Amino acid sequence: MLAEADVLQIANLNKVFGDKIALDAVNLTIEPGEMVAIIGRSGAGKSTLLRSINRLNSVTSGEILFDGALVGSLDGRALREWRRNCAMVFQQFNLVGRMDVLSNVLIGRVSYQGQLRSCLKLFTRAERALAIMALERVEMSDFALQRADTLSGGQQQRVAIARALVQEPRILLADEPIASLDPRSAKQVMELLRDINRRDGITVICNLHTLDTARNYCDRIIGMRAGRVVFDGPAAALDTETARAIYGAEANEEGFDESLTSTELPVALRAVGGK
Repeated sequence: MLAEADVLQIANLNKVFGDKIALDAVNLTIEPGEMVAIIGRSGAGKSTLLRSINRLNSVTSGEILFDGALVGSLDGRALREWRRNCAMVFQQFNLVGRMDVLSNVLIGRVSYQGQLRSCLKLFTRAERALAIMALERVEMSDFALQRADTLSGGQQQRVAIARALVQEPRILLADEPIASLDPRSAKQVMELLRDINRRDGITVICNLHTLDTARNYCDRIIGMRAGRVVFDGPAAALDTETARAIYGAEANEEGFDESLTSTELPVALRAVGGK
């Protein structure tokens, strides 16, 4: 069982870019093992929130706490360990195209042995075995020696998830992981993230654009608008009024169908702990 220390707490978080408020007094508590969807229109603050948790963004004010530590105060080795424990998957995959699939997955081990050894590909036999197991998990082991830039978008995203898995994280952040994928690939990726959450007990926080995808795969939904949290609750509580509070007049265009209930619905190196 995960320890109580694995609770992620976000307290009065604010982020300002110039004259734009990206995060506005965000307060959240994410329990260990939850699978959470963050939804909202483009510019709502979803990506800024995830990147702030991973420390790819610095925040203007407020605190992020995990395992008794203030994430914003971490530096050096402690920051690399945090990014290892808090893996991140991106919309555009962030793979190194000219490298083969196996080498891309092994990048996830950089924080365990340092960048120099990683650049020289001085990985242990155990690490290579771990990477192959991760590729088998995402059904990509047959492509281990193929260049990453020859893969389809869905295949690249599964490789990116394998890279996150070899970090052996406690939290997995997924920033719009299906936004650039076709429907079949999107379904595969979402099912894979749900399987990782349920089978491994890893906390998954996933930014999603459409309401129905969020309700289909996640038990808890956080809705954001203009940098603020305007909804935080179970998928079943997401009704038309709530959808309009999140998306405005475009709620129906974002895939919300009030007739469906939740029971009826079935920067890469830095992100993995580099300097």
